[in-house]
Amino acid sequence: MNTQSFVASKFNPDLAVVNEICAAGEPWVKVVKQGQIFRIVDLEGNQAVDTLFFNANHALERYSVTDTIRAQNKLYLTTGSKLYSNLGNVMLTIVADTCGRHDTLGGACAAESNTVRYALEKFPMHSCRDNFLHALAHATVCEQLGMSKRDIPSNINFL
Repeated sequence: MNTQSFVASKFNPDLAVVNEICAAGEPWVKVVKQGQIFRIVDLEGNQAVDTLFFNANHALERYSVTDTIRAQNKLYLTTGSKLYSNLGNVMLTIVADTCGRHDTLGGACAAESNTVRYALEKFPMHSCRDNFLHALAHATVCEQLGMSKRDIPSNINFL
């Protein structure tokens, strides 16, 4: 049981560069520049936001679960956690968190895992991996970088 108490973020959402709502189960792609803050809010409850991070200028650099865990000696992410790339660089830092524990090991659901978890007839059910593939195929920044399904790295499940 997590007994850590959480306080409201000191960051004002009214100052956000982008303020968009992504419908549950839909992909969303944006470039977050150095110094900008990326905020996730679960509007419907009981969701996990499966998230990938890439260097927008160099697609071969992406979030690395192994480097992140190794550098911090922690499995779960929260305020203060640094997200490392496969090149050993800090890509992002979690600066505020009202949940307290985000999973970086569970991976993203796929059609195959959904059949195991739910039922065989759920194979065509929408999955996080499908969202990643859709985003790679349709996002301008991904197209410009020549990314494909082989470029999908480990994800973070923000809870």
